[in-house]
Formats: sequence, C-alpha cells, structure tokens
Amino acid sequence: MNYKDIFKRNVPGSVDVLEKATIGLAGCGGLGSNAAVMLARAGVGKLILADFDRVEVSNLNRQHFFINDIGKYKVDAIQEYIVNINPGICLELVRKRLEPDDIPVIFGSADVLIEAFDTAQSKKWLVEKWCTVLPNIPIICASGISGTGRSEDIKISKAGNLYMVGDQSTNADMGLCSSRVVIASAIQANLAIELILKKSGI
Repeated sequence: MNYKDIFKRNVPGSVDVLEKATIGLAGCGGLGSNAAVMLARAGVGKLILADFDRVEVSNLNRQHFFINDIGKYKVDAIQEYIVNINPGICLELVRKRLEPDDIPVIFGSADVLIEAFDTAQSKKWLVEKWCTVLPNIPIICASGISGTGRSEDIKISKAGNLYMVGDQSTNADMGLCSSRVVIASAIQANLAIELILKKSGI
C-alpha cells in the first residue's frame, strides 16, 4: 500500500503543503489526543506531542484511548493509533511535564501550536510564554468546553496570533462530555490546517 493513497480525497492542493507542516500539541488528553488523530488523517507531516501523564480509566469518556491503554504514557498510546492511520507521519514524543522554558526548545520548529492543557493556570503561563518568545507563530487555545449541548456557542476569538476556541463561560465543574470536547478539538485542528494552507495561498 502507498500511504499517500490515504489522502486521495483531500482538498486539492493541500496534500503537499500539509506534508511539509509541523504542528505542536501541548497536551494529549481530551483536546490533544483527538486533535492529533484528526491532523494525522489530514496528512500533516510532523506532530510534536508533549504530555507527562498516563492514561487512566476516567480519561476514556472523552480522550482517544481504550481500555488496553490504561497505564501507558499518553504520547505512547496515541502514537500507536496515529501510525496506524498515517504510517508516513513523523512524530516527536515528549514525555514530561512542560515548564515555561521548555516551550521554545520543544515547539520552536512548529508552524502552529495547539494548546491542550487541563488547567486554567497552565493555559495562562503557556499563552504568556508563547506570546513572548514565539509571537509570530499562531497558538490555538481552548477554554469553555464543559457541559453538554450548545454546540453553537463554541466559537473562535482572535487577538493577533492567539486564537481561543470555546464558549468562554463554562467551567470544568460542570463535567465533560465527549461530543463537546471533540467539537472544540476538531475546531482547533481545522483552524490549524486552515492557517497552514492560507499561508501557502490555498
């Protein structure tokens, strides 16, 4: 099998551009694991996947993992699925809890970063560091994806190269539903693809 046949039905002109692209994902939980799978299916050439955590049973309601992944590092578990989708992809796996000084070192080669952290505090320092050290590279964040329904409330807001996906109102105390998390994750992935293609004039 020629793995490039996977992308025969991609948007015309997008395959060669996406194959040369690098997208970073800071976190491989509900947002990051689902976005990584979508980006692999789209034909993105390289993903930088960073997460320190292991798969737990409580992750399975919204993250792209399965019972037999419990106990594995998330980056290792998602690697298996991504390579089975797109064997031509290049993956860089980072198994550590990210700190501000790691960001330019790990993600400096990315064309776009997808923020997929769990806590508001982590999201805050990541955005602040990114906008300070890599202000010319887009970062796509998510906030306000809890609860159920209200799909139409999940929107994109923009400030320079900072994009925010979510309803900007719900919080984690409301609980997390797979469909709503994946909607936000899909918007993040779709926006990353859009930004890369637009930069190439597509």
